[in-house]
Amino acid sequence: MTRDGGEAADPDWSRREIMITAAAAGGSVMSMGTTAAAAAKIAGPAGDRTIDLVLTINWTEHRLTGIEAHTTLLDALRDHLHLTGTKKGCGLGQCGACTVHVDGRRVNSCLTLAVMQQGKAITTIEGLAVQEALHPLQAAFVEHDGFQCGYCTPGQIMSGVACIAEGHAGSDDEIREWMSGNLCRCGAYSNIVASIRQAAAGKA
Repeated sequence: MTRDGGEAADPDWSRREIMITAAAAGGSVMSMGTTAAAAAKIAGPAGDRTIDLVLTINWTEHRLTGIEAHTTLLDALRDHLHLTGTKKGCGLGQCGACTVHVDGRRVNSCLTLAVMQQGKAITTIEGLAVQEALHPLQAAFVEHDGFQCGYCTPGQIMSGVACIAEGHAGSDDEIREWMSGNLCRCGAYSNIVASIRQAAAGKA
């Protein structure tokens, strides 16, 4: 019992262990009154931080078993499902190379936990083309040389598709503004804008 009459935390759990457990379970900030028992209920016993989950990616369900609870969506895609079209860039959400769509909205997959995306529709660059037919924006990138090294291209295209769908491709300046979260280290920005402008004209 604490001095204020509340229940004392389990002495076998340090505050650091509680915070680590909460982070592993996808929690953001735990209140000061959260007990070790509550943390254990969230993530299981200390040392047991693996989970099973089902992700719907490109209209197909994928079952993942025994992955670490803190696995990002990016790492789940690349390392566990071998969908390597989504690129790992900065890992900080600053370059946009890892952009995917979740329920139609663009998301930096390096910043979101895989476990948080259960029950949602995830689309990666591999899901844009229909069999052998490129998506209109993919075709426009080829026509306008919208890439050089190509590393940022999947993220650029995923953001470009979302930019058009969001109605933010009305002018070159608007495209630049709404694509500013995607960096091209080769500097092919003018070609990227031209590609998006062309696809937007056809309502990609």
